Amino acid sequence: MKTKLTHPIFKIISECSAEMNMPAYVIGGWVRDLLLNRPCKDIDITVIGSGIDLAQRAAKKLGNKYHVNVYKNFGTAQIVYEDYDIEFVGARKESYRSESRKPIVENGTLEDDQNRRDFTINALAISLSADNYGELLDPFNGIKDMEARILRTPLDPDITFSDDPLRMMRAVRFASQLDYTIEPKSLESIAKNKDRIKIISKERITDELNKIILAPVPSIGFKLLFDTGLLRHIFPQMALLYGVENRNGQSHKDNFFHTLEVLDNICKTTDDLWLRWAAILHDIAKPQTKRFEPGHGWTFHGHEDKGSRMVPTIFAELKLPLNEKMKYVQKLVMLHLRPIVLAKSEVSDSAVRRLLFEAGDDIDDLMKLCEADITSKNEYKVQKYLKNFELVRRKLKEIEEKDNIRNWQPPIDGADIMKTFNVKPGREVGIIKNAIREAILDGVIKNEYSEAFKFMITEGEKLGLKSNLTI
Repeated sequence: MKTKLTHPIFKIISECSAEMNMPAYVIGGWVRDLLLNRPCKDIDITVIGSGIDLAQRAAKKLGNKYHVNVYKNFGTAQIVYEDYDIEFVGARKESYRSESRKPIVENGTLEDDQNRRDFTINALAISLSADNYGELLDPFNGIKDMEARILRTPLDPDITFSDDPLRMMRAVRFASQLDYTIEPKSLESIAKNKDRIKIISKERITDELNKIILAPVPSIGFKLLFDTGLLRHIFPQMALLYGVENRNGQSHKDNFFHTLEVLDNICKTTDDLWLRWAAILHDIAKPQTKRFEPGHGWTFHGHEDKGSRMVPTIFAELKLPLNEKMKYVQKLVMLHLRPIVLAKSEVSDSAVRRLLFEAGDDIDDLMKLCEADITSKNEYKVQKYLKNFELVRRKLKEIEEKDNIRNWQPPIDGADIMKTFNVKPGREVGIIKNAIREAILDGVIKNEYSEAFKFMITEGEKLGLKSNLTI
C-alpha cells in the first residue's frame, strides 16, 4: 500500500537518507493520524543508523536557520521546521528490568523498532527510501485494527504493559480520544498488571490523565480506569465515589457515575481543563460526608466545603499546579451548590449580590458547572431547573449592571475607618468593614461612597466611637 507524502520535508529527509545509505521511515503517531485524517504536528523519523547524523544532514540541506537539538543520552535529535516538531532516532530494540520502565536500549532493525511499539495502530511506518518511497509497512495489521476501531498490542500484552506500565494509561487515553475499544486480551492484561503503575512517576500519569479529561467524552476513559482497577491506584478519592448504599429501603445515587455524567455534560460547553477538573471534584467529599437520617434519608451536608478543602491535597498528590488554577477549582467546588439553591426558590437581589461577590469573574463558569450538574432522569425536573437557571442568569445580569458587584471592593476601606474615628487597626475596624459589606450585599445601602460613609458613622457610634469628620 502506497501513501502520499505531500510535505517537502519528507523528500529532503529521503535524499539525505540515500546520500548517507541509512534507510529512514516515518513511524508512529503521525502515520496513524495521517490515515485517520487527524491533524498532527509531531513527526517521528526512525533511522537504520544514527538519527543524530541524519538530522544534522537534513538541517544543513534545509538551510542554516534550522538548528538541531541533540539529546545524546537518548540518541535523539530534533528539528523544528515551520510548525512541525521532527524527531530523529536510530531504530532500536529494548529490554526491561522489573523495577523500572527505563529500557536497556540496543541498536536494532525496523522490525525491532515496530515490535517495541505500544499498539498496532502506532507501529505503522512509511518508507522514505527512494526504491519504495511512500510504502506503508504494517506488520501487525494496524490498518485492520484501525478499521475495526480496536486497540491491540503488537506483542503479548502482558509483556507490553509490564515492561512499560504507562502504556496502560495510554491505552485508556487512546480509547477515550479515538472512541476505540481495547480488545479483550489487552484489557484483561491491564487489570492483571495494574499494580505495576506504581513504578511510573505521578507527573507522567497525570499527563495522561489530563489528556483523558480533555477527550470529547472523558467518561469512556474513567470507566476503563475504574473497571481495570487503575483508578484506585492513581486517583483513589474518585474511586471511592463508586457504589450505592441502601438502608430502610432508601438509597442514594451512585456518585461516581453522576460525576461522569456531569463531566460529559460540561464537555459540551467547554474545553477548559480546569473547569473539567471542577466537574470531577465537585462531589469528591460525598463519601466522607454521607449520613443516613431516619425519616429523611441520605444526606451529604457540607460536602462542598469539605470538597473544597480536599482540592489542595489532591492537586499535590497528582502533581497538578498549586497555583491560581487550584484556587479556581477550589472556588467552584465550594460554590457549586449556591446557584442550585437560588434556582429552587424565588431569587432575591441580596442572594444574587452575594453570589456575584464571591464568584467574581468565575460566575459564568460556575453557572456552566451548575447546569451540567442537573442529571435527573426526570426530564420535567431537568427542564424546570434549567428554566430557573435562566431566571438566575437574568437576575445576575440585572444586578451586575445595576450594582457593579463582580470583583467589587466596598467604597469604604479600613484606612477610611481608622482616619474617620482616629483609631488604630483592631477589632472595631473589622466589625465596621464587615457591617458595610453586608449592608451593601443585603441592599440596605447603595454601593456608593456617600451612603457607605453615613452607614460607617452610625456603626461606629454603636461601638462608642466618635468621628472627627463629617460628610
